[in-house]
Amino acid sequence: MRSLFTTKLPTITTYRSRILASSWTTCNQKAKCINATTTSSVNQTELSHFNNLASTWWDPHGPSRLLHQMNPLRHDFISSCLAPYIYSPFNRRYLDIGCGGGIFAESAARLPRTKSVLAIDPSKDVIEVAKLHARTDPLLLQTGHLTYENKSVEDLPIPNSPQDQFDVVSLFEVIEHIDKPASFLTSCLPFVRPGGWLILSTIARTWTSWLTTKVMAEEVVRMVPRGTHHWEKYINPDELTNWFEERKGWGAGGGMKVIGLVYVPGLGWKVIPRAERLGNFLFGVRRNVEV
Repeated sequence: MRSLFTTKLPTITTYRSRILASSWTTCNQKAKCINATTTSSVNQTELSHFNNLASTWWDPHGPSRLLHQMNPLRHDFISSCLAPYIYSPFNRRYLDIGCGGGIFAESAARLPRTKSVLAIDPSKDVIEVAKLHARTDPLLLQTGHLTYENKSVEDLPIPNSPQDQFDVVSLFEVIEHIDKPASFLTSCLPFVRPGGWLILSTIARTWTSWLTTKVMAEEVVRMVPRGTHHWEKYINPDELTNWFEERKGWGAGGGMKVIGLVYVPGLGWKVIPRAERLGNFLFGVRRNVEV
């Protein structure tokens, strides 16, 4: 996809025309931007891009270094979501969708309260990298503790009971690479058990995020390869909130949470109040427990 970066920042007219040309702008209301549908979440161009990054996934100084640095905040956020609710201490089941090379999946599998982690990704190359890296830790080799599968979420069988569902379903840096996010999210929902959480991280569609992710990160500093981000696919927090508010059985009683993240050069990722309006954020929603 052609980069949005030019020799000068786009004018308001250019900015608006690019938005109107994108798939998001078929929406007449903000919350509807998420509601396009499709039968598969896999975008072949995105898949090829991440296949090319497979060999560098575990390089803490490589193109995935921002994901390595963000990972502790993912765990902190999940803990903050789960903390107000009663959970059995040593039986959490995770489903990590779009797991990439396994940065989050491995770390989740090492937690003392984890029973199992199923991590899936449509890229065969990155799944092979994840499997190879997991072999360096005997804990991860225990049968059923950490399982990698080269699949999309649409390829998984729909759970028949809460015992087959998961306490945490994670979508980290995934949804901004999906063409039809509503269809994708709808495919993910059945895997969350009652009382469980769907947790994701993504990027808000703002002027600030365009400047930081497209111009600075890809074109100026070159922290990530060109073409990693597609600004028109970013999703704002209120779009996610509105979408889930329209779904029966989700987010009741305070079971919806969002925090903003800001990358500070030299210091890493920091949680900043209301920064979700600017760029990166973590979002969580709990599946209601029927009484």
